[in-house]
Amino acid sequence: MNRQKILPSIAAIRDEMVALRREIHTYPEISFEEHRTSDLVARLLESWGYDVHRGLAKTGVVGTLKKGNGSRIIALRADMDALPICEQTGLEYASLNQGTMHACGHDGHTASLLASAKALALSHDFNGTLRVIFQPAEEGIGGGGADVMIREGLFEKFPCDAVYGFHNMPGYPVGQLGFYPGALMASADTVFITFSGKGGHGAMPHKTPDPIVAASSLVMALQTIVARNVDPFEPAVVSIGSFRSGDISNVIPAEAKLDLTVRAMNPEVRKLLNQRIEELTLEHAKMYGLEASISFEEPYPVLINSPEQTEFARQVAQDWVGDEGIIDSLKPIMSSEDFSYMLEKVPGCYLIIGNDGPDNPNHSLHHPQYNFNDDLLPIAASYWIKLVEAYLR
Repeated sequence: MNRQKILPSIAAIRDEMVALRREIHTYPEISFEEHRTSDLVARLLESWGYDVHRGLAKTGVVGTLKKGNGSRIIALRADMDALPICEQTGLEYASLNQGTMHACGHDGHTASLLASAKALALSHDFNGTLRVIFQPAEEGIGGGGADVMIREGLFEKFPCDAVYGFHNMPGYPVGQLGFYPGALMASADTVFITFSGKGGHGAMPHKTPDPIVAASSLVMALQTIVARNVDPFEPAVVSIGSFRSGDISNVIPAEAKLDLTVRAMNPEVRKLLNQRIEELTLEHAKMYGLEASISFEEPYPVLINSPEQTEFARQVAQDWVGDEGIIDSLKPIMSSEDFSYMLEKVPGCYLIIGNDGPDNPNHSLHHPQYNFNDDLLPIAASYWIKLVEAYLR
């Protein structure tokens, strides 16, 4: 990314922005516990003249700034939460909260939106209303924060015409922007399955049903869902991440438990996957003489970008940075994002911004040695300003 593209108002506060990002990185907070971060965000927004509302989803912050007499309203969103990961970066500003780490870059998302919020308030004119949404709990620990904010009245209290968000992405050059109309990121369901019997002696297997055998058979059967029930042109994933049963070799346990993650890019495929998982589970329980319980958690729906808003956002980027600043042929991603809840309620776009340095590829998201690239901060902040100015001309 050509540094000349960075807006002067952002270049002037680059050091401040980096220091802010690193402060947030040093004090990470997990879902719905982002109290220090929330206090910092609210205090800064108020100092720049925003009308600040707090308390949605416990720690959520919404800032509103109106200029001129325009009727249009645009919202920008950043997530604030960290992950329960022990940091291994060795950075001088590494996490001081043991076992908690900003391993997904939400520190950078928050800092870049704060930087653009400051510059838009103090150095730029527009005609309409800007809302900046700082959301807790994107990582879904204890529930998705976007869903909770919406259920507590986010868009009734703070209506908007369009909403935008971004995620940094290792694997692409720092600052390149990627846009994809339609389904960009998968739905994510977590499924908990328990087979229950009565247990017994391992030397007398004929006297008790065996939940380990039933669960093992189900593991193999689940692999047929994507292979034999889903259209080959539809992306889908069923993965078993945990299998727990028994404590000792000569005892047939009373229970076996499976935890699954289920991903799809199509809401109808999502329904099919969950339906087949339930059917196969119940059939296996009956076949092996066991009881089965199954529960579904639905953290995130499919993230579907609105075509019109996505094209608008892409054109703003195209006019600003040209072809070299755009990720060519961005493809959908099977990871998930709870910004999908916001896009179910308001038209908008979730975009990708590259996070790799020119000579140092970053670690993957959620890796204990991952770190947000500070060179991305002024690029993301400048883009938000360009987007707001274009939308609220």
